[in-house]
This record gives sequence, structure tokens and C-alpha cells, in this order.
Amino acid sequence: QVQLVESGGGLVQPGGSLTLSCVVNGTFAALNFMNWHRQRPGKEPELVASITVGGRQDYADLVRGRFIISRDNAKNSVYLQMNNLEPEDTAVYLCTVLLLPTGSPDWTPSWGQGTQVTVSS
Repeated sequence: QVQLVESGGGLVQPGGSLTLSCVVNGTFAALNFMNWHRQRPGKEPELVASITVGGRQDYADLVRGRFIISRDNAKNSVYLQMNNLEPEDTAVYLCTVLLLPTGSPDWTPSWGQGTQVTVSS
């Protein structure tokens, strides 16, 4: 059983910063892409940032230049540093990974439960 555990959400004022963390617990053979999605109120989930095993990063246009994704492969963890936050960044942020289950040949997506980020004065 694999479980993704996010932390670091909360209430922050516009212009402030937060860092989200996600650790992948359980038994699996390998991790591939690690991502952060978010779901803003009344909208579909959207991909915010993605990072490969080798550290290559990709960002949605709305957050490029403000958010930084990183990962620690030894800790099976991914992070999202969010700077200069705007009210429009208010959302549930979800950690997602592509992993190889033990004994399986197929890469499988796995999602966390999410952590709430609220940007408000």
C-alpha cells in the first residue's frame, strides 16, 4: 500500500510564501515523475509543476517564476516552494507521482489527499 502524505498548507497573506511537502510512504519499485496539481474552487484540477527523476522541472504559465518544485529521491519526497502568492493561488494542492508498484511492469499514477492553501488578507 502506497500513501502520499502532504503537509505545509495554510493561510497566508498576498505576497507571502509557503512551502509544501509530500512524502511517498509504502513499498514500491521506483518513482518517476513527481508533480503538484491544484484544484481551485469551482474549477477542474490543473497541473502546477512537474519534476523528473533527474531534476528537470516544468511549470504552468500561471506559476512560472513564482513557484519552485524540487525533490529528494533518497527521501521519496517532493516539495513546492510558493513565493509571491496571489489570492488566485487559493486551492487544494495535491501531490501526484508516477510509480512502479512492486512486482508490476506498469507505471501507475498515485494521488495524495491534498492540502489547503488559502491566500487572503
